[in-house]
Amino acid sequence: MTGDWRMDRIGSALRGRNPTVLRRLESGFAVIGDVQFLPGYSVLLADDPDVQRLSDLPRAKRLSFLSDMDRLAEAVERACRRLDPGFRRVNLEILGNTDPFLHAHVWPRFEWEPAELVGRPVWLYPRDRWSDERFRLGPRHDALREAISGELDRQPATC
Repeated sequence: MTGDWRMDRIGSALRGRNPTVLRRLESGFAVIGDVQFLPGYSVLLADDPDVQRLSDLPRAKRLSFLSDMDRLAEAVERACRRLDPGFRRVNLEILGNTDPFLHAHVWPRFEWEPAELVGRPVWLYPRDRWSDERFRLGPRHDALREAISGELDRQPATC
């Protein structure tokens, strides 16, 4: 995965050039995370790069984004539960502290995580987890990508 798509994640997704895109959803893009120290980590990207916060959206689009976040979370949960017997739950976060565009993090959590971190926010993991090549998204995650995408395909598009 090379190129400048990381500098414009939403624009590159709109152009069909973001290699992390799993599926186009009603309000944006379901993407698999660049790092996979918690396998299945995914993100919902809003489809408008100028939208910075949930409250920037009109109510109908806001509800659509939250519905898509729920769809992605359920897909991650089902895929991770099937692929890893240590799966515990999914954590959802809309932060926006680093990247200015609206996005939601979907973090699968596992029993095998270190005891001092398993019940804590993901952001307390050591910084090296975010840059270690062992955890970088790559071809070894293809089955995981397919599992999450397949779960998204099995869900109804809207409530």
